[in-house]
Amino acid sequence: MINIGKFNTLKICKRGDRHLYLDGGESGEIPLKLNETKGQHRVGDELRVFVYTDGKGDLLATTQKPLAQVDEVAWLKVVSLSHAGAFLDWGLPKDLLVPFSEQKYKMVEGRHYLVKLFLDEQNRIAASTLLDDFIRDQAVYLKEGQKVDLVIADETDLGIKAVVNNQFWGVLYKNEVFQKLKKGQKMTGFIKKIRDDGKLDLSLDQDKYQDKVDLARQSILAYLQQHGGEMNIGEKSPPEVIYARFAVSKKVFKQAVGGLYKQRLITLDDHGIKLTDKA
Repeated sequence: MINIGKFNTLKICKRGDRHLYLDGGESGEIPLKLNETKGQHRVGDELRVFVYTDGKGDLLATTQKPLAQVDEVAWLKVVSLSHAGAFLDWGLPKDLLVPFSEQKYKMVEGRHYLVKLFLDEQNRIAASTLLDDFIRDQAVYLKEGQKVDLVIADETDLGIKAVVNNQFWGVLYKNEVFQKLKKGQKMTGFIKKIRDDGKLDLSLDQDKYQDKVDLARQSILAYLQQHGGEMNIGEKSPPEVIYARFAVSKKVFKQAVGGLYKQRLITLDDHGIKLTDKA
């Protein structure tokens, strides 16, 4: 069975003057331009190709790699507008259509948009900006600590939304992100927590939370011991200041400081932290 909008490994069944013809099974022969192939290929050889549709819905094959495949989320640029909708550059000669019915708001030529690629009812490849129609809030088949693929989306009051494995929404909290992230950016992340409602809290750091607290506690003690037993960084300091000194979030810093205080190793005031005689 042919996976339209994805890569397939297909066998050459015929060779013409300008095309190789690949065995698409029930889908019939799928043409591939000879000038896209390298070397001599014979009938019976297998090729890995991307299968897509032309304007008439006929299947074509290419060895070129598109910027995204069906079921993926991507940050793509509008290159033209027409009566049918907006067309995106996705790395292939035939531009990708976003029908008007799949536009959350009117799209503008020259701008980039976060879209989800899908197959329409006629098995034609299209894209949509209506991500909530495709991306789920409640995650399944994931585990805490699992490494995942992220696509950065919009900023919210809580933090930054990201698409996880092209399927689920997750959140990176503002006070735990210390690098500039751009919409559409692809990166690796980790499942920090799966909440009771199935929603995902994300992290860009794989370290376990308690391990980070323990390391922060050690770093704070070491810093105090090396700087006369006091510092002007405390629980009320800005997250950026805390991260610049100890490379941890404010949340981790406060947990570490709280632990040291309970052990009576430090004292706290509005100006910072001091070591006690027990340290």
